[in-house]
Amino acid sequence: MCNITSMIIRNCEPRDLAEVARLFNDYRVFYGQDSDMQLAEQFVCERVRKNESIIFVADAGNNALVGFCQLYPTFCSVAAAPIYVLYDLFVSPTARRCGIAKQLLQAGACQAKVDGKVRVDLTTAKQNFNAQALYEMLGWKRDEHFYTYSLTVKQRAIAGNRA
Repeated sequence: MCNITSMIIRNCEPRDLAEVARLFNDYRVFYGQDSDMQLAEQFVCERVRKNESIIFVADAGNNALVGFCQLYPTFCSVAAAPIYVLYDLFVSPTARRCGIAKQLLQAGACQAKVDGKVRVDLTTAKQNFNAQALYEMLGWKRDEHFYTYSLTVKQRAIAGNRA
């Protein structure tokens, strides 16, 4: 049951970075990565400082952030048009089932329209059935024509073992 009484979805501000980094770390842990707050803070702050992404936050009041999504601008060569990749979407476990993910997704889609993007793409874990149901309810279509491949070209340095 949801016990959140008010929710504001807004752009991330500099004062939010520590909380967004905490959420980002939790997001990475959800996907099987080791907890690393230093890495999370560095990554989030760098994206914001370099203006490389757009981050929306879910503010439950008193700047208590309970979720975020992060959009990265890129291009679709086939469409010859700009798009966003919604790479990160996370809601704290205690704030789930309150409609927050839906609001974050809608904010991302609205931003894409405002910014003249033709599409927003995302990927999710094959076992993330709750998220898949939400995406489809909101009109997102699963790609049935393409597989996604990934090639690791550089291993990230591990804390304490940085070259």
